[in-house]
Amino acid sequence: MELLQSMRLFARLAELGSFTKAAESLDIGRPQVTRYIKELETSLGVRLFQRTTRKVALTAEGEQFYQRVQEILADITAATSMFDRTGATLTGRLRIDIPTAFAQMDFISSLRTFTDSYPGVSLVLGVTDRTVDLVGEGVDCALRIGELPDSTLIARPIAMATMVTCAAPEYLREHGTPETLDDLASHRGVNFLSGQSNRTLPWQFSVEGRQRTFVSHTAITVTESNAYVQCGVSGFGIIQAPGIAVAEHLASGALVEILQALRPAPRPVSLLYPSRAHLPAQVQVFIEWLQVRFAQLYAAWVVV
Repeated sequence: MELLQSMRLFARLAELGSFTKAAESLDIGRPQVTRYIKELETSLGVRLFQRTTRKVALTAEGEQFYQRVQEILADITAATSMFDRTGATLTGRLRIDIPTAFAQMDFISSLRTFTDSYPGVSLVLGVTDRTVDLVGEGVDCALRIGELPDSTLIARPIAMATMVTCAAPEYLREHGTPETLDDLASHRGVNFLSGQSNRTLPWQFSVEGRQRTFVSHTAITVTESNAYVQCGVSGFGIIQAPGIAVAEHLASGALVEILQALRPAPRPVSLLYPSRAHLPAQVQVFIEWLQVRFAQLYAAWVVV
């Protein structure tokens, strides 16, 4: 059992490149990590890591051992869960990251159905709109909306999110309701500064089958998606957001959709995870759960 624990710790350290981060992700002390790795290297008779003051990297022998350890751990997980139909024996920590647009009651409540199905899995939930270094920060998977930059990450498509242009009734009473793109020139908008590109995102519209962009006269620029929606509700100006993010406000009348006939093409919703040969079992079951649950939860605002 101690050898198995050492192998799991070794794999986590190889993925995170930091003794401190590996210790935190496994809820053990850093000295214990150091001791286990030294004992493992002694038993194998090779050096597995190159250590500097800033970085921990695998040696050539460490790379070979890491590939074999991944296969062994995957086989052990499969063997110990092969007769389980409830998820009761699946254990481990699962760290996920979601955009702030999804940090709403519906989505958070839905996570309870996952933890009820897999009570041995401990969820760690991060909420941010910025680009997350999954490997460097020890994140197992991240949910994201929109086109993704090229990377070595695996992107699993979940759905396509309907985009909605809308404004508060108060704003529309004061400034009128735009009927065409030309009408937008006399209106104010709330701009969103992307945490990934550090650029203001233009609005998109579909006109006679072609996509057109529009940059609004800004009333305010924000960097967080919940604040972006709240600025729209408060009457700062027009916003364009995924229907997922504004559904409750549209239902309550706090926001009113405009230019519905010019809705842009839906934007992809993807689940990102590191490109590993063998996914941890808890990550695999979460991906499968999310693909089904997401479509159920947001049936009115996504295309699967």
